[in-house]
Amino acid sequence: MPEIHRVAILDDYQQAAHRYADWSALPDGARLTVFTEHLGGPAEVVAALRPFDVVVAMRERTAFPAEVLDALPNLRLLVTTGQSNAAIDLDAAARGGIVVSGTRAAGLTPTAELTWGLIHALARSIPAEDSGLRGGAWQQTVGRDLHGARLGVIGLGNVGSRVAQVGLAFGMDVVAWSAHLDVQHAQALGVAPVGKRELLATSDVVTLHLQLSPRTAGLIGPDELALMRPDALLVNTSRARLVDEPALRAALEAGRLGGAALDVHWTEPLPAASAWRDVPRTVLTPHLGYVSAGTYETFYRDALDDVLAHAAGTPIRVITR
Repeated sequence: MPEIHRVAILDDYQQAAHRYADWSALPDGARLTVFTEHLGGPAEVVAALRPFDVVVAMRERTAFPAEVLDALPNLRLLVTTGQSNAAIDLDAAARGGIVVSGTRAAGLTPTAELTWGLIHALARSIPAEDSGLRGGAWQQTVGRDLHGARLGVIGLGNVGSRVAQVGLAFGMDVVAWSAHLDVQHAQALGVAPVGKRELLATSDVVTLHLQLSPRTAGLIGPDELALMRPDALLVNTSRARLVDEPALRAALEAGRLGGAALDVHWTEPLPAASAWRDVPRTVLTPHLGYVSAGTYETFYRDALDDVLAHAAGTPIRVITR
């Protein structure tokens, strides 16, 4: 059976790993190191992780391309939270004899709930009003009504469907589009299927719920932003690369878009000098969509089970291409 010497848990920003799993269950002699800060680029990742034979990664916060995996000769098990991870080169892992294990998928409800938090934050200027009130101001903005407004949902999968149902409960006119939209599913929810151009041109709020792929990367670019109403709101809790960030920033700075709420960013963690920190009419959150107690409990407990199964010589939830 494989011996485990050193285990690393990465990107535990909230120092949550020990709260949601009992890591004292690791085999005798195994040393655990928890990294609470992002390691950085490939060189920094390799320098930090070279001694470890087991690494537990949180989603796609740290990338493991071939150049990194090839430079970690001691690594034998790479655990990713979730059932897939686009930031791991599975072919390179296989070549290096590295087992990649996943966990059960997180609940989809937290992302849908955050989406609605962001929509309300934009529509009622909650962050600005909170900040203003703390500084002595009173009622600086006039909120927007959601009842009767049009919600455009791009991607009507599990998360998008939940978001759409809440929109309907608020009395919104909900429409949806995706390249392979299930029209019958949309109609069963009470959602009207429309074309992409119509959705963008007529929606008061546009929210994105698609997987990132070569086909969806840059889905919302300059042309799409130009179609949107100048008072429209854009919300992205899915994947940052669905949106052309420079084009979105330009539209906001020029006043061609009503506002944007972003939980995902091209560079994460968001750099201290990021231009986004000063863009008007925005609500920014640090990729919180899946960050909830229930999700972390599933992720960290399953990750520990993966490590223990590997130590017993019976790897579980192995991810292959």
